[in-house]
Amino acid sequence: MFKRKNKPAKAEIAVETRRRVRRRLTIRGVLSFFIILTFIRSAFMHRYENMFVALLALILFCVPVLIERSLAIDIPPVMEGIIYCFIYAAEILGEINSFYTIIPGWDTMLHTINGFLVAAVGFSLVDLFNRSERFSFKLSPLFLAIVAFCFSMTVGVLWEFFEFGMDQFFGTDMQKDFLVHTVNSVSLNPTGLNTVVHEPIESLIVNGKDWMQFPGGYLDIGLIDTMKDLLVNFVGAVIFSVIGFFYAKTRGRGKLAASLIPIVLDPEDVEQQDKTEKTQKNTGDREPDGGGSV
Repeated sequence: MFKRKNKPAKAEIAVETRRRVRRRLTIRGVLSFFIILTFIRSAFMHRYENMFVALLALILFCVPVLIERSLAIDIPPVMEGIIYCFIYAAEILGEINSFYTIIPGWDTMLHTINGFLVAAVGFSLVDLFNRSERFSFKLSPLFLAIVAFCFSMTVGVLWEFFEFGMDQFFGTDMQKDFLVHTVNSVSLNPTGLNTVVHEPIESLIVNGKDWMQFPGGYLDIGLIDTMKDLLVNFVGAVIFSVIGFFYAKTRGRGKLAASLIPIVLDPEDVEQQDKTEKTQKNTGDREPDGGGSV
């Protein structure tokens, strides 16, 4: 994270802060409104699991604000908006509205974005220490990018561990199955040699039912889904690591990276932002059309 070299006037800071707060309140407010509607609908339908998911989404919406205040950083509105939309798409649309099964590629898209976002978090956390005057070590831009990539992949693997554990111990289906029409295995070689036998699946009877009719083949029980998720997580991590590398290389001059990577706030900026947020909230209470206090 990088401090601003040319500090703008206080009036400019106040105007820009108000714009940021208005955009954040608008995105967070609109999505929170739909989450609350989902919570109420789930309550009427006695879908208590969905009620829990909606409540979890509202709690997750508070995390960016808590991180900003605890670390004295500023998350760019673009990045914060992506985080809110990701939470809504994963928890409300994906889980409650079954987009994971209805829309092909929905899970793949979210895992790609997740790899991107987690790499951004890893880059920001390490760069926070790298730019701090309290620590003596300094990391090169390449090392920062590598750490961000490894952090993202580690979180992705831990998440797949979580999915596997839920499926094994609680009987869920977080690791979605893929249909397999050919088995490639040395176990099918009658000679016992380490030579692969390619066996097409032409008939499959399970519990007296023909699985070639439905679901249409052999189920791999989540292996392909896990590897696909890790692969697209890898893609997202690589994309952000490259962006982070050039951001650190050019000392934060890239516009794209600047809209995605948090920066360290000066104490005066933190105080000014707190005052502006309080003013914005009070204005929203007095004026119904005050711009985004949904």
